[in-house]
Amino acid sequence: MKTNQSIKKRTVLSFILFAFLCSTNAIAQQTVKASDIMRDIKMGKTVAYDNVTITGTLDMTSMNEKLPDLPKKRSWWKNGGSNSVEEQIEGTISFTNCTFEDNVYAYYHDEDSEYTFVANFENDVRFANCTFKGEALFKYSDFERNADFRGSTFNDRTTFKYAKFDEKVSFANTIFDEDAIFKYTEFRSGVSFNKATFNDDLDIKYTKVKGEFDISNMTVSNDIDSKYTKINGKGFNKYVLDSKN
Repeated sequence: MKTNQSIKKRTVLSFILFAFLCSTNAIAQQTVKASDIMRDIKMGKTVAYDNVTITGTLDMTSMNEKLPDLPKKRSWWKNGGSNSVEEQIEGTISFTNCTFEDNVYAYYHDEDSEYTFVANFENDVRFANCTFKGEALFKYSDFERNADFRGSTFNDRTTFKYAKFDEKVSFANTIFDEDAIFKYTEFRSGVSFNKATFNDDLDIKYTKVKGEFDISNMTVSNDIDSKYTKINGKGFNKYVLDSKN
């Protein structure tokens, strides 16, 4: 009888241990290093993640790899060269329900060398229902295909200044906790800010939009800078007034 009880206890303990190991493994699988993602991006692979947490800075500009091989500031400055270094990302990028614990860079300006590093996207880009806890910088980036940021939350500094979107782009249901910068941004096939929430300022100065401009149910807590903004050739205020008629 005692032998049977001992066997049962060992069986139960083994099951509990197995369940614990499986649970621990599952948790470990939900966390992905940014460096592992970058390895696939550089190889031109399709990158697709759902419901994971990304740790470490996701630097899509590859600045750290390129900087050591670049001429010093005095060289390019003296010769009238450009300080812009661009990275072309060929594969599709897709993140859904993901959390970025650290910064996400498609743009970075190195103050020491004065070089500006930019990542351009040749295929579809998706950051849907994601949370950006650190900076999310997409300044100067070109998006050649569809771009989807719908449902995402930006907790820290965010900029899409000078970015160009060739195809459809959605910022519907997004939340921006800090200033949202879309200054000089070009939306060439429309953009949706439907139900977007801006908890600070919204800067769309010099922004150009062709196609649908959906700002229904959009809320801005502080100021909107729409000076020189053009929506299908109309100023921002004129477009909003005409849309209500």
